[in-house]
Amino acid sequence: MKASIKIGTRGSKLALWQANWVRSALNEKFSHQSIELVPIKTQGDKILDVPLANVGGKGLFVKEIEQALLNQRVDLAVHSMKDMPADIPEGLCVGAIPKREIPSDVLISRKGLRFSELESGSVMGTSSLRRAAQLRYARADITVRPLRGNLDTRLRKLVTEDMDAIVVAAAGVKRLNLEDRITEYLNEEIMLPAVGQGALCIEIRENDPRVAEMVSVLDHSQTRIIVSGERAFLNRMQGGCQIPIAGHGKLKNNRYILTGLVADIDGSTVIKDRISGPAASAEQIGIELAERLLAKGADKLLKKLTEVPKLS
Repeated sequence: MKASIKIGTRGSKLALWQANWVRSALNEKFSHQSIELVPIKTQGDKILDVPLANVGGKGLFVKEIEQALLNQRVDLAVHSMKDMPADIPEGLCVGAIPKREIPSDVLISRKGLRFSELESGSVMGTSSLRRAAQLRYARADITVRPLRGNLDTRLRKLVTEDMDAIVVAAAGVKRLNLEDRITEYLNEEIMLPAVGQGALCIEIRENDPRVAEMVSVLDHSQTRIIVSGERAFLNRMQGGCQIPIAGHGKLKNNRYILTGLVADIDGSTVIKDRISGPAASAEQIGIELAERLLAKGADKLLKKLTEVPKLS
């Protein structure tokens, strides 16, 4: 066997947890294979004082790692699937999608108040336009402020920047054993998750059958079906972090149910729909849902959003 398999990862506490989880899972199957982590700083890790939408959106947390993969500095990469752009660079592919963690967003409130209990004028922090738009749509009486940084930083800013609550992904909170901080799991009627949220992406080179065979043991077929439909929806919408787009799929009795939305940044408009069909047609369902939203006016909304400066 090769002396060591190298896993490319961001250096945040959560990213390292995810990469270590993959390493441990692989070690269980390939106990004699040496596997090491290679932390790589991405543009998104370097620019922390500007909203993501104003510095490029999706791809900010993966490009440098993908380049290391293409240059054979690393043999595989572990990403949060929600950070993955719709298009993957030529020569790379998704080698495995492990079983998904809960995809929901959660509210962490400084005083332990649920979303409906927050006073009018309360200040909420979030790092994404998707969350901000849905929060504004649900509660026009609250103020939403941009909130960047890793999970520890965001939890600290909840106090130091005098916010009443923040919204973050449940998966990261659970993976870092911080569930005791959760005030409320936000249901889909309030907060539809990001495409791929809660899932991991193990990215590899297309021409590396040995690594492909190794990581295939971590692939979870149901999660792959669900995420493939969500990403087909995102790809057809041509969406990224610069546009409030959400999509969440479910499998039930071999049926694929997909809900998607596009929103105006200020929360004044939300275009949302849900369709279902055979699980084997998940990607086609994703495309059909996108077409339905575009026909409902999402095309005009997307055109407007790509032509105006982004709100913070």
